[in-house]
Amino acid sequence: MPKVVGIRFKPASKIYYFDPTGFEDLKVGDWVIVETTRGREAGQVVIGPKVVPKDEVVGQLKGILRRATAQDMTQLAYYRHLEPEALQKCREMVAEHGLPMKVVKAEYNFDGSHLVFYFTAEKRVDFRKLLRELAKTFKTKIELRQIGVRDEAKLLGGLGRCGRPICCHSFLSEFVPISIKMAKLQDLPLSPEEISGICGRLLCCLAYEYDYYAEAKEKLPKVGERVHTPHGLGKVIGVNVLKETVTVELESDVILELPADKVRPG
Repeated sequence: MPKVVGIRFKPASKIYYFDPTGFEDLKVGDWVIVETTRGREAGQVVIGPKVVPKDEVVGQLKGILRRATAQDMTQLAYYRHLEPEALQKCREMVAEHGLPMKVVKAEYNFDGSHLVFYFTAEKRVDFRKLLRELAKTFKTKIELRQIGVRDEAKLLGGLGRCGRPICCHSFLSEFVPISIKMAKLQDLPLSPEEISGICGRLLCCLAYEYDYYAEAKEKLPKVGERVHTPHGLGKVIGVNVLKETVTVELESDVILELPADKVRPG
């Protein structure tokens, strides 16, 4: 089984595996320099060297070039400082070209040899001329990367309807599929304004309690089912998963909320 080290390049982003050969003493929190498809990058160790099953490794593992030096970290901070200025300049150039795109973030790699501009657009954009001018302006390798609205929210951050920083920017490393079925099962209002995040898509947190609700509801009678209660026969008109109670309308038209263990199929 291969030995790997898990490295993350941005907070709340995907973890990538690298070969730790020669750096088996790396610890969580250490910074290293590695080779990626975007060139050399500075990343932080989030999973120390460990052995994993072979099927968890996709493709050939790349090695670690070196531990990050004080100069590397100074360079990283320097180019992070230049990103807002680069973003503003790119937006001005996009406006000059009249392109239908919104540039949301500029991102240098640690030594400034690669600069990525993330943008959103409703359709494909011909930015070839812009790309050439950006390369002349910044004198480095330029990449323009189109992203979706969920990725935009993850990059920019913000506060959710709960009042806390949005999950995708805080700790979620990958998006999981979310469906309206999750909201229905949890008896949430189906109004888009109530169950959508700042990205306009369904809330990621709908998935957090979905498995619990699915399991709990299997043990509870369904709405419309006839049941026996200590007070006589009735029909289930509601269930409360968290309280594990059932609301029953008796044949006498009396409505009671009872513990789930006090009712049985009618």
